[in-house]
Amino acid sequence: MGTILIDKLLQACCKQGASDIHLTVGQPPVFRLHGRMRKLETKVLESEDTVALMKSITPDRCQLELQEVGGTDFGFAFGDLARFRVSVFKQRGNVAMVLRQIPNTMLTFEQLGTPAAVAKLCMRPRGLFLVTGPTGSGKSTTLASMINYINENVDHHIITIEDPIEFYHNHKKSTVNQREVGTDVPKFSEAIRRALRQDPDVILVGEMRDLETIETAITAAETGHVVFGTLHTTGAQGTVNRIIDVFPTNQQDQIRTQLSTSIIGILSQALLPKIGGGRVAAYEMLVVTPGIANLIRENKTFRITSAIQTGAKQGMVLLDDSLFNLWREEKVTVEDALAKAHNPEDLAKRIANARRGIFDDEDDVGEAARSSEGGGGH
Repeated sequence: MGTILIDKLLQACCKQGASDIHLTVGQPPVFRLHGRMRKLETKVLESEDTVALMKSITPDRCQLELQEVGGTDFGFAFGDLARFRVSVFKQRGNVAMVLRQIPNTMLTFEQLGTPAAVAKLCMRPRGLFLVTGPTGSGKSTTLASMINYINENVDHHIITIEDPIEFYHNHKKSTVNQREVGTDVPKFSEAIRRALRQDPDVILVGEMRDLETIETAITAAETGHVVFGTLHTTGAQGTVNRIIDVFPTNQQDQIRTQLSTSIIGILSQALLPKIGGGRVAAYEMLVVTPGIANLIRENKTFRITSAIQTGAKQGMVLLDDSLFNLWREEKVTVEDALAKAHNPEDLAKRIANARRGIFDDEDDVGEAARSSEGGGGH
């Protein structure tokens, strides 16, 4: 029962382009399609169904972990169609699962609409580049595209450290070694430390969760490597603060200095439902200039947002400007744009004014439109 069902579910998921499959007792399987939850017209799952489904795809070591700590995560390939990232957990004593589809095709920067500065930063010889945003905002997809871009354009040694491995990268111009936390190496910080002895040019750190990982990532960036990392923060300003706050007070000044010299950029993203189906990303792009490095060092991070606003020439863009442009291009609804905004009140005012055809200052608007188009990967 379980195996037949899981194959059918995975097939349907790939065909319909669902991002997730939710399996839990008391309701039929549910797909998340374009951000909305859709119940399938099939039988209601019972306890033995979810157990059979779980056993049909979960490796033994993960089944053991589920027994011991009540949850486990792993990745697996479904033929050539797609890969899935699976989270198995207990709820009310029953087994439940969420499977996230990871597409096999790498998208280009043009397809993703990332700011133009991203490609430039990928080519820097060293430094820390962070991709941030809430869970499910497409960070993994963006990072995979960055790694793929480097892989296609330069002969580097790329090491990725992931939990679990999501996109599989073939060796193109670069050599790519992918290490899975839990299978190939016990933890992130340990893997970064070892990576430094493996002659890397680029290190991708799937998640910078704790002080130790953040510290080793910064050190790796300082010693002449490009380090890509992700954090679940929104906005560039919030990201810098979050990194510094992880450290004890007596270390914070030192970390500010280290961060200011090692960080080269922060891309913060949000994913919105697209009018007419599918999804589209809004981006905030911080390019670390000497001026911004100063703000970080001198603990004036509250000025980062306004620095991004004036940094259009360097390819910087604010999330709310990106949202405004998506609304103006009729790609997203007002409600969806406001739901993701840093400053919903300001954005609402701006949209209301634009609808009435009043702009604060004609020149500003023309300038803002041009710079964001320039930075939109067009």
